[in-house]
Amino acid sequence: MLRRLSLRQLTVFLEAVRHMNFARAAETLHLTQPAISMQIRQLEGVVGLPLFERVGKRLALTPAGELFRHHAARVLGELQDAEQALQSMKGLRSGQANVGLVSTAKYFAPKLLAQFARHHPQVDIQFLVGNRETLINALRDNEIDFAVMGRPPEKLDANAEPVAENPHMFVAHKGHRLLRAVRFDLHELRNEAFLMREPGSGTRLVMEAVFKQHLFTPQRIMTLGSNESVKQTVMAGMGVSLLSLHTLELELRTGEIGLLDINGTPVMRSWHLVNMNAKMLSPAAAAFRQFLLEHTHTHLEKTFAPYRKIRRARKAVSRARG
Repeated sequence: MLRRLSLRQLTVFLEAVRHMNFARAAETLHLTQPAISMQIRQLEGVVGLPLFERVGKRLALTPAGELFRHHAARVLGELQDAEQALQSMKGLRSGQANVGLVSTAKYFAPKLLAQFARHHPQVDIQFLVGNRETLINALRDNEIDFAVMGRPPEKLDANAEPVAENPHMFVAHKGHRLLRAVRFDLHELRNEAFLMREPGSGTRLVMEAVFKQHLFTPQRIMTLGSNESVKQTVMAGMGVSLLSLHTLELELRTGEIGLLDINGTPVMRSWHLVNMNAKMLSPAAAAFRQFLLEHTHTHLEKTFAPYRKIRRARKAVSRARG
């Protein structure tokens, strides 16, 4: 395998796994779809087993493909570490960092990246966006240098450092009957549909913990695969949800979504920076991590502090709209 395997094949394979679509992988790598298919066939010939299969109309990994994915990711991750270690001898004038973001963090991390880039324009920061489970696997497989997530993983040999509070609040559409109510109990929403993220999402874990704390069992649950889907469904009046306040800047400014003043809210969690203890961060990754440690709290407080209290939030929305 060592004599016949190429790094190009590993790169193509992991990109195909990331998209689970050969056409999208080809677009990302600036190749044709037949070229992607050929590389995968050659790799399967080297491995001696099929790596992908069709399940209905969807592409899926075979058991061999799932096993090989972890090893391929670690091989490329080790090579990136070697490259970054060599770059460290050149200083911070250039370099690359791969940073994982839970999908909620994508609403504020790019703004912090823009601030960082003004001081380090030659440093290339790549984001991998996914749910909590995806990022834990990426950390384990050495695909990313560190991750921005809520609750840190418990079963990884990893370092987790809090950088800012992450308040979660119940939200409803702008015409909801309880939008003006003050400090009411969660059980007042017993007839509502609750919109939840998919299993593996940190936001879903927070909502499930709130239900348990309030001894509350929703009568109806709808599972959606992204924060955007949840917000659009809330705005359509199809249910209520619990979301991180940091996903709601635009909707609160326009008044399309309102905050419900439920007892026990906001539910306070924290943002963490998580990296494997065995991971040696490159100068680029270490510098961006330090920047996030120093600036994330200030940025989020400046943007979202007016919305932390429900009554203040309503005044802030009124000012933004008027």
